Amino acid sequence: MRVGVFTPLLSKLPLDAVLKKLAELHIETVELGTGNYVADAHCKLSMLESSSALSEFRKIMADYGASISALSCHGNPLHPDQARARRDREVSRQTILLAEKLGVPIVIDFSGCPGDSPNSTAPNWVTCPWPPEYREVLDWQWSKVVEPYWIEHARFAADHGVKIAIEMHPGFVVYNPETMLRLRSIAGNNVGCNFEPSHLFWQSIDPIGAVRLLSDSIFHVHAKDTQLYPVNIQRTGVLDTKSYADERNRAWIFRTCGYGHGAEWWTELISTLRMFGYDYVLSIEHEDSLLSPSEGLTKAANFLNSIVIREQPGAAWWT
Repeated sequence: MRVGVFTPLLSKLPLDAVLKKLAELHIETVELGTGNYVADAHCKLSMLESSSALSEFRKIMADYGASISALSCHGNPLHPDQARARRDREVSRQTILLAEKLGVPIVIDFSGCPGDSPNSTAPNWVTCPWPPEYREVLDWQWSKVVEPYWIEHARFAADHGVKIAIEMHPGFVVYNPETMLRLRSIAGNNVGCNFEPSHLFWQSIDPIGAVRLLSDSIFHVHAKDTQLYPVNIQRTGVLDTKSYADERNRAWIFRTCGYGHGAEWWTELISTLRMFGYDYVLSIEHEDSLLSPSEGLTKAANFLNSIVIREQPGAAWWT
């Protein structure tokens, strides 16, 4: 297991400065955004058409001894606005092609969310089975939109030697272990999840229990925490639509690792991930509105580095 960083929080810095800063925090692995909802500040899809740009990118990575855990193109490939869907799908396809060129094994994306009919203009996230038209919408979404796209897209990724890790997020059709496993049963084992404990906490799902359910479908892990505020949950429940900046009144907010849950909890998560076959990267994602990006990154890096045991290649477990 090793600690990495999802770099949009450092998007104002050039790639070499990012890698230098991370090296000072004893981090040599990065997850890079390529577009859609995430900034492409450090990994441009235009490198597919420029051998010189690709060579320069590889040189910078090699100079700092850095590796890439995943390329991320979080978008909505199922958006009912067809132009928007085509754009997000194309970014995802190009990200897979770039991952193939760079030897990156994983591309991270959202599952997407359709509208309620072929004539919709906005996504429609269904959260209850009644009145009955909601269930009809959900059945239509999966059978007519989700299944055709993801069967084809998963095959495309597999043909290029890349796995797709879906980040389970409310607002999209895949948002919990059940919907993640449903999509995987449809699209095949080349589709798994980018495990994000913070998104499970605020749905009242135990992330450690979820690891046991998801097992070998976990391809990548985001390291981000959530703090719940019971006094506010009594008023809103966990489906809180207030601005993330309204921390005092929200039912929950995203926190830097260690601020929502302590070392004992994170140690148990890491142990359970290993128990079920995951021994790859914990990629720090900073979305803590109470800490600056620099402060949040430093605290998360120091916290995780203090509890993650880095194995040396070839070393026996008892040494």
